[in-house]
Amino acid sequence: MAIQTTQESKGFYKLSWLQRIGFGAGDLAQNLIYQTICMYLLFFYTDVYVLGGDPAKSAGLAATMFLVVRLVDVLWDPLVGTFVDKHSPKLGKYRSYLVTGGIPLTILAILCFWDGFKPSLIYAYITYVGMSMLYTLINVPYGALNSSLTRDTNEITVLTSTRMFMANVGGLCVSAGVPILVAFLAWKDVPKQTIETALFMGLGSLPAFIFMPLVPAIKQKVGKKNMFYIFLTVAIVGMAFLYIISKFTNMYEHMWLVYVAQFIKSTGVIVATGYMWALIPEVISYGEYTTGRRISGIVNALTGIFFKAGMALGGVIPGLVLAATSYVPKESEGNALPSDSNAWFLTMLIFSLVGLSLLIFCFSQTKERVVMDEKETKNVKVSDLWKEFFRNRPLRVIALFFITAFAMMSVGNAAGAYFMNGLDQQAPLAQEGIRWLVCVIPALLLGLAMWIISKYELSDEKIDQINKEIEARSNKE
Repeated sequence: MAIQTTQESKGFYKLSWLQRIGFGAGDLAQNLIYQTICMYLLFFYTDVYVLGGDPAKSAGLAATMFLVVRLVDVLWDPLVGTFVDKHSPKLGKYRSYLVTGGIPLTILAILCFWDGFKPSLIYAYITYVGMSMLYTLINVPYGALNSSLTRDTNEITVLTSTRMFMANVGGLCVSAGVPILVAFLAWKDVPKQTIETALFMGLGSLPAFIFMPLVPAIKQKVGKKNMFYIFLTVAIVGMAFLYIISKFTNMYEHMWLVYVAQFIKSTGVIVATGYMWALIPEVISYGEYTTGRRISGIVNALTGIFFKAGMALGGVIPGLVLAATSYVPKESEGNALPSDSNAWFLTMLIFSLVGLSLLIFCFSQTKERVVMDEKETKNVKVSDLWKEFFRNRPLRVIALFFITAFAMMSVGNAAGAYFMNGLDQQAPLAQEGIRWLVCVIPALLLGLAMWIISKYELSDEKIDQINKEIEARSNKE
């Protein structure tokens, strides 16, 4: 029998659209669960659960808790990455965790929005820490799954675009759907302010449906780095516009201007932060080229550490700013986000169960094809994580980009609920603090991200050459 020598036999697999969509369902699922946590858990803790029982202290307590959880992640992520690379479960080296981790993640995510032990700080810590650890147990191998499906650079670009398109479907469902569903479950009659908030939050994801499918063509036209520069600048312009409108006009009388500014901001953020995931398979291939080992789990654990570091920074900042500017929850019948705890619990229940179903679908449509061999698997150590970090310069650049990008997104996502939920009812200092959280601090972080990405050295041509040399080396062996 003749030996097959097609591109597919060398690891350059072409995936069907069902496989691409199936893989993307994993991001959709994680966003339905984890984005709800990122966007609304701080608000739930301050305005619904009232963490610690004192409205004036709840924001500060939440900020401290978010920091503690991320410090736990710094220790937990490398252990998960090493464990994943060192083991090969029967259900799949990476995809098996979508099911084995997905079920307990769903349960703890739901319990995060249960007020049965209100206002227990201990209960909040247990559920949030546990949920975050289980999210890592899914997210790290899911990230590694991306680079295990194929080596083909163009296929990875299409796969990433599909993945981020579906991730933003989840983001749209969460950002726009949560306010409406919570209000409906609480009041049965959704107030106008809730609709305005849903539109504002939904515009944070809407541009994905326009621009993410165009990313491969845009990248081919302007180049990878220029694409980052263009869309990061667009995001900063949108944030500046949003600040001016909210500062110098009655924004509730000019909501169409608010929507335009939010759309501009979100367009830049979505493309720039969405495409960064396509860079991870590149640094994995670069590491394999320089060391001969394809430690996908380790690399994704590293990126996990740094995006969690960004989320730690972004998670702490809103609580600290709200506490420093004397934010106090304002109860009003017309508020966009109600304080009915049962409504929040039921909303999280619905989103989590749908998310679990999608994780199972992702599991059914994916298959690892490019993974390390058994000998390499046995030799994986925790220390490999830091060795890879220090010898892989493109990985260090990506790590710093992830920190700034996720800090920016975490600050903006958490602050959006406060921006549209009775901003005019707050004292002037608290209003300004919320504006800084939505506009100024994210813009500064994006400026830093632009400088960081300028240091990235792996062009598409260089990556293609690296992958071909890896395959040639493998065929000789």
